[in-house]
Amino acid sequence: MARHEMLAAVDLGSNSFHLLIGRVVDGQIYPLDALRDVVRLGAGLTADKRLDRAAQARALEALKRFQERLRGFPRQAVRAVGTNALRVAKNAPAFLREAREALGFPIEVIAGREEARLIYVGVAHAMRPAAHRRLVIDIGGGSTECIVGAGLEPQLTESLYMGCVSYSLRYFPDGRIDKANMKAAELAARQELAGMVRAYRAAEWKEALGSSGTARSIENILRENGFAQHGITREGLERLRSLLIKHERADPERVGGLRPNRVAVLPGGLAILSAVFEELGIEVMNVSDAALRHGVLCDLLGRVEHRDMRAATVAQFMRRYQVDAAQAERVGALALRVYDSVAGEPGEEDSHRMMLGWAARLAEVGLSIAHAAYHKHSAYVLSNADMPGFSRMEQQRLARIVLAHRGKLGKVQDAGLEGSDWTLVFALRLASLVLRRRTDVMLPPLRISRDEHGYALELPQSWLDENPLTASAFNSEADQWLAVGRRFALRGLSERRAARALGEA
Repeated sequence: MARHEMLAAVDLGSNSFHLLIGRVVDGQIYPLDALRDVVRLGAGLTADKRLDRAAQARALEALKRFQERLRGFPRQAVRAVGTNALRVAKNAPAFLREAREALGFPIEVIAGREEARLIYVGVAHAMRPAAHRRLVIDIGGGSTECIVGAGLEPQLTESLYMGCVSYSLRYFPDGRIDKANMKAAELAARQELAGMVRAYRAAEWKEALGSSGTARSIENILRENGFAQHGITREGLERLRSLLIKHERADPERVGGLRPNRVAVLPGGLAILSAVFEELGIEVMNVSDAALRHGVLCDLLGRVEHRDMRAATVAQFMRRYQVDAAQAERVGALALRVYDSVAGEPGEEDSHRMMLGWAARLAEVGLSIAHAAYHKHSAYVLSNADMPGFSRMEQQRLARIVLAHRGKLGKVQDAGLEGSDWTLVFALRLASLVLRRRTDVMLPPLRISRDEHGYALELPQSWLDENPLTASAFNSEADQWLAVGRRFALRGLSERRAARALGEA
């Protein structure tokens, strides 16, 4: 991937949208500009989990403003991610089409644990180095991420379905705060935390850190009211809780340091943070200025400098599922050769080529489960496993290609394969078929072409005669492509034409 002097991260959070632009100097990122819009996307989720039109309109207006600032940025220099509200909204796909057009760049919806990983990456890069483990808590609009890590590496990651927007709407719908609804919100948060408390307490972290708007807002309120000199303390939270209950609502005129745009979400965020302190035994929490967008920027820097977390994840999955690395390498090399022959001259930044390479390496992860229909097991793993660095959409695309790489194509026609994906499937199926013996094969010159009707493969007839099983498999493959309305033509070349093809190659 080409180097870029400036990189940009866009965070489509459930409460606020953020744009962060940084300048790259000697492998480090220096923030240049930041924009923030309080969109309250999560507040626009209806009872049936659909984003209402008002929330969508606010979001699209914010993205149009971001687009103006990002004008002229190369596509590879910008990464936009969506979080909890877009994970749960049933109409997210339709909204994302409009959102991409408004922003001018692709938008990925990331899984909760991937969000947690990126938050930790951002916080860890912003903090001084330390030998001890750190606990990072990020209370967003729709979810809360909890991470324990050491240095720059997260070790425990969890994403819980509770956030300052969702809890404020559920337990404080009219803004009124009393002991009963505060206790109910805290109890619900403690129940959400119950499943991970034991592991997180056992991790023996030495320092607790808060990130994002809830933590920064509460820290500011505690300091302005004299409830804590620095950071967030258990005593300070209790005093703030009592103050809000006394005034029966979050009132900026009575609560020092409370900004108007945090009024609606403060009670839910306070209830969650109080539960976190109680369940994890926290006495003092420092607050980091870094958040998800900083982690996205750091991760993007890794990609452009060839330190892509996705490549590390693929290698880790190959080890975990005991993939035959030699066979994966053979299949990958031939699949890329096939792809290159029909795609022209793919550039270094060809994302389709990258996806094909990953698919070739991970196509056989399902063999560790069962040999029969292993491609289905592979696709299931890739669809549902936590894969650091990959967005949900990337995982689903990867799974679809792997599912289609063998077996009947008719069964995957409606799986959501895009136009370009069919070429990746063709390349991977052809490579897997030719290399079925799982040994190094001396291949003759291949001539492969593509048109709007399908694909054509030309091989020396003598080679086809010497490899009747493969030739028969090619004929069966033609039937599979015909079942999905595409053509796969196999042509045997005479010795003279084969020699000419070799000379042209």
